[in-house]
Amino acid sequence: MTWAALFSAVNGVALLLWLVLILAPRRFGTIGWLRLLGAGGLSLFYVVLVATALTIGFGEQAGAAPDFSTIAGIRAIFASDGGVVTGWTHYLALDLFTGLWIAEDADRRGINRLVQAPVLLLTFLAGPAGLFVHLVLSRAVWRSKRGDYAG
Repeated sequence: MTWAALFSAVNGVALLLWLVLILAPRRFGTIGWLRLLGAGGLSLFYVVLVATALTIGFGEQAGAAPDFSTIAGIRAIFASDGGVVTGWTHYLALDLFTGLWIAEDADRRGINRLVQAPVLLLTFLAGPAGLFVHLVLSRAVWRSKRGDYAG
């Protein structure tokens, strides 16, 4: 399988997982299953990719230890298709995990799913931005439901 095919496959899987998170009912342990099979599966795939990089390398960097301490070193990691797929899988796994946490936290706080959907979509598209919006909204909703408006 080529790096382009792996990239397409991991994107397709991530999109499907996000659709389930946003649209599916949250009964029967949906969040738990998505955490295990979705974020866990993407994380396991990431570990396999990293192990591949460390043992056989990607492209021109084959056999060279990755340098995470400089911009040039990080640029070199992403200079190969394998490095891009590995890095992208890292983002997808962590963003999905963040989305799962947001959904679970929002459900626990009683935040309506229609309010959750755009926040989860933002998290899918720009992970930390969605997390920030959720933290601000959940604090405001939680405080207003408790009637606690103190700083």
